[in-house]
Amino acid sequence: MATEVLVPTLGESITEATLGEWLKQPGDAVAVDEPIASLETDKVSVEVPSPVAGVMGDHAVKVGDTVQVGALIATVDAGGSAPAKTEAKEPAVTATPASAPAPSASADSEPAGDSPAALSPSVRRAILEHGLDPSTIKGTGKDGRITKEDVAAAAQNKPQAAAAPAAAAPQASAATGERKEERVKMTRLRQTIAKRLKEAQNSAAMLTTFNDVDMTAVIEARAKYKDLFEKKHGVRLGFMGFFVKAATMALKDIPAVNASIEGDEIVYHDYADISVAVSAPNGLVVPVIRDAQNLTVAGIEKTIGDFGKRAKDGTLKMDEMKGGTFTISNGGVFGSLMSTPIINPPQSAVLGLHRIEERPVVRDGQVVVRPMMYLALSYDHRLIDGREAVTFLVALKNAIEDPTRVLIDL
Repeated sequence: MATEVLVPTLGESITEATLGEWLKQPGDAVAVDEPIASLETDKVSVEVPSPVAGVMGDHAVKVGDTVQVGALIATVDAGGSAPAKTEAKEPAVTATPASAPAPSASADSEPAGDSPAALSPSVRRAILEHGLDPSTIKGTGKDGRITKEDVAAAAQNKPQAAAAPAAAAPQASAATGERKEERVKMTRLRQTIAKRLKEAQNSAAMLTTFNDVDMTAVIEARAKYKDLFEKKHGVRLGFMGFFVKAATMALKDIPAVNASIEGDEIVYHDYADISVAVSAPNGLVVPVIRDAQNLTVAGIEKTIGDFGKRAKDGTLKMDEMKGGTFTISNGGVFGSLMSTPIINPPQSAVLGLHRIEERPVVRDGQVVVRPMMYLALSYDHRLIDGREAVTFLVALKNAIEDPTRVLIDL
């Protein structure tokens, strides 16, 4: 008996989504609650589970189609059994009919991401940009699917010798007159990111101020205690825990940086809900650490680690993306030396962290080499004055350069 698979409720005020990817093809065996499709909404990707165990039926919509909440997207034959899949054992030169079901990923078959047809548009575009062969990329997503992070890692590890043919490709194209282009529709998440960032630029009087911080003390503390920390708390000790905790202390001292504008009123918050930018396969998402001022460094690291894992798996919930009084974005993990981050409305400020780089600095009249990081605070000048912005960065700098302040709340 065929069971209908409908678009689930996606959250308050969200009535439609885009079919981002089919995770199961007609004829594939599916278990109850196993994800069969991925939907992209304005805020996050949502996986649609199978309501029953059986065999995947026909797809009612195509990748890229817009679907309404409650709409039919596929059917599942409850209790059915998948046909034996012998296609994988046939010679590679054997053509597969277009109507034949695609084999599902298993321990004995290549991950679904290795097939160009199974790649999401953003992953396919990234593979083309880096000139990579998808069959050589190990997928870390669900069912072995290739993610954008997998492509980035493969590009970094790409041998120099392999780059030579790619370098010769433009000459060949020039000789034959071939110039290729690919048009890929923006995902709903990317469209929303673009819209919100442009709105932030248009509505806020944005200004960015900079400072730098000596990371010596934090690096030494991390090196000394990271093994004990991980053994006790089950999570690695990173730098974000220190920065989030230090930021909550600075926000308490400079409340305007943690405030927002609503109409002709300023809303001050006696709590710090810290939004942290996390990389997901379809772009950055910004989940919120609730009441970060009450968490220890260990609690913050656990929360961020959980966000990162679930952002990669596409299992973050809508409610986890809402709210936030202040944002921290760490472009340093991608190698950024300096940037001017854009405010996440309705917040009034965002802190940008950057890569740690050894630079000569003067200490007690002597030139020494220290691991330094640039800090950038972009803020809404309608609410926050330059004095408050600089004072916030100085307070943050003092806490990071002397981590003892984080422990005794100074």
